[in-house]
Formats: sequence, C-alpha cells, structure tokens
Amino acid sequence: MLTEAQVKNTKPRDKRYMLRDEHNLYLEVLPNGTKAWRFRYWADGKERKTSFGKYPLISLKEARERRDKARVSLMDGISPTAAPKAAMDFGDVFEEWLNTKVTPVMSPAYAEDVAARVRNHALHWLGKRPITEISSQDLLCVLRRVEASGHVHMAHRLHQICGQVFRYAVAAGFCENDPSAGLKGALQPHTAKHRASITSPAEIGPLLRAIGAYPQAIVRCAMQFSALTFLRPGEVRHTEWAEIVGDELRIPGEKMKMKRQHVVPLARQTIELLQKTRQLTGHGRYVFPNSRTPDGSRPMSEAAVLVALRSMGYTKDQMVPHGFRSMASTLLNENGFNRDWIERQLAHIEGNSVRAAYNYADYLPERRKMMQWWSDYLDELKG
Repeated sequence: MLTEAQVKNTKPRDKRYMLRDEHNLYLEVLPNGTKAWRFRYWADGKERKTSFGKYPLISLKEARERRDKARVSLMDGISPTAAPKAAMDFGDVFEEWLNTKVTPVMSPAYAEDVAARVRNHALHWLGKRPITEISSQDLLCVLRRVEASGHVHMAHRLHQICGQVFRYAVAAGFCENDPSAGLKGALQPHTAKHRASITSPAEIGPLLRAIGAYPQAIVRCAMQFSALTFLRPGEVRHTEWAEIVGDELRIPGEKMKMKRQHVVPLARQTIELLQKTRQLTGHGRYVFPNSRTPDGSRPMSEAAVLVALRSMGYTKDQMVPHGFRSMASTLLNENGFNRDWIERQLAHIEGNSVRAAYNYADYLPERRKMMQWWSDYLDELKG
C-alpha cells in the first residue's frame, strides 16, 4: 500500500513509471512531473483503464474512494468510465504519448519535430483543457488557425498527430472519443511537393564537376559522399569516423529515422574519398565537422550543403541536399536494379511487418555490387 508521503515525495524519471496501491489502483508518474491516478479493470473480457485525476488535486484518500466506487459500479455491471472523475489535460496526455509511443521508437530528430509541431501550434489553446471536453470544433479551430497562416501541410500533419494522441487517450481510458476522426476533409487539400532533384544523366555530369570544383574542402567532400552513398542529409552530417568499419559504414539505430541499424557498403571511390577526408578531419569525432569547431566535436551545419548548391547556381527548384537520394533511386530503378535492394539502401521502412523483421544487413552482397556500379556510373557521367 502507498502512503501519502510516498506519493508526495516521488520524483519523475526519464521514462514514465507507476507506484501500485491496492486493488488495481496505481499512481502514474510522467517524465514532466505530472502524477495521475489510474485504475485498471476488466469489462467484456478486455482489460481497460480509467483515470481518477491528477495528484495533488486528487489525494490518495480520494483516489481510493473513487476506486472503491468504481469497484461497486463494476459489480452492478456499470463501467467506471461513467462515474464522474477529474479528466487528464490534453497537454499531459500528449507528453505521456510522446514519451511512451514516439521517443522510445523513433529518432531524436523525428521526436523533436513532432513535439515542436504540437507545442508551437496546439498546446497554447488545448494544453490545459481536460481531454474529455475537447470537441471536433475545438480541434478544428486550432487547425484552421495554422491553415490560415498559409501552412496547409502543417495543418494536415498536426491533425494527424493530434489524432494519434486522442486514440492513445481512448485506449488508455482518458477519454471515450477521438474528436479528430470527424474532421476528415475539413481542411484544404494539400498536394505533396517532391524534393527538387537532378535525375537526367546529361545534367548529373555538370553537377558532379561543379561539386568537384567547390572551394571549401569539407563541404565538397560531404557533397561527394552524399552522391556516392545517397544517405539522408542529417545522416551524412552526423557520420562519425568510429562508424566506418573496413569497407562498411555502420550507422547505429538510434541515429536512424526508423531506429534500425543501417549498413552502407562503401564502394572503392567512397573509400578513397574517405581516405582524403581523413587527412582533413580524422583527428575529430565527425567525418564532416562544423567549420567553427576545429576539434571536430560538432557536425557540419545543416545549411552548409544547401548554401554550396546555391552558390554553384542551382536553385531550390533544381537541386536540394535531399535530392541526391532521388537522383540515385531514379537512375538505379531505370537501370533495372531490384527495387528491394534500392529501398533497403535508402533505409526505407518495410511496410510488411514480417519482411521488416529481417536482419539489418539483408541484401548486403547485392547492395555491395549495386553501390560499386553506382560509383562507376557517376565516374562515367562526370567524365
């Protein structure tokens, strides 16, 4: 059994945890310091949970009283969710969802992006409101505000994220309905824009020659490395010397978008490029460090490659840092390479859960040959 002192003095941790009381009552402690009373029960053969409110608004004694009333309701065949209770705020539910469903399984950059979208555009209006009181119209007002600012894609993305939060709340017993479900078609349609990329062989040669003549050595090497490996720009910037093992780059799962280790076979040209780069930056942690950190302790600026492309005369409609991936994907597909090899090399998540469970190094022999062909092909185009 818990004591009032235990409840009062418990401290938050990096991940949520629970302190159990009697008869399925427990206190859930979130990383942001929120303490909420939860009650677990079974109805219609399924395990369910409901909330009795937050501590210290609801004391240990009051939580036990609500638990006892809920147990009596269950004996009478009445769901505890029908009993009055202090609802969790939307902001608290969002933080719990973020820390349990996003941060543990997605990359830090992705989790930060999700958190920023909600904190910047939704929490000011919804954060302190009980999640049970938020209607479809309330959520639509928030989305319309983002849409009216000209960020239609942002509004659609926010709608998607809030829907995930509400569905988590329904499953956790914080509320009974998902107000986002009734908003399908309420926002302006958004047409996805593909990232600009050069995919014509006749235009790739001049691009490679322009990159080879770029005066800043580290940025030049980063662009050449991007063309050879077609990694995501963030993966290129955060590549570390310790991750290069023989003729492979082994990126740990925590640095990847989908939290899966990614093995990149290195072609002969890529190894030669890294040998030259090591003479410039081999004393530090990152292969492509920030120019303002001589010790190599910080990765290259996110804007460095973009600025280089613009200085070479390529506009935002012609080429962006992410475009090296589209360039490789398009030409490899056109030249008849197996789609699965290409998708695995791009580190795209496999939609089929069974196939996604294969080892991180699947198709490695085939991808090794493909990457060498690609590097040889780029040499031909450059020449």
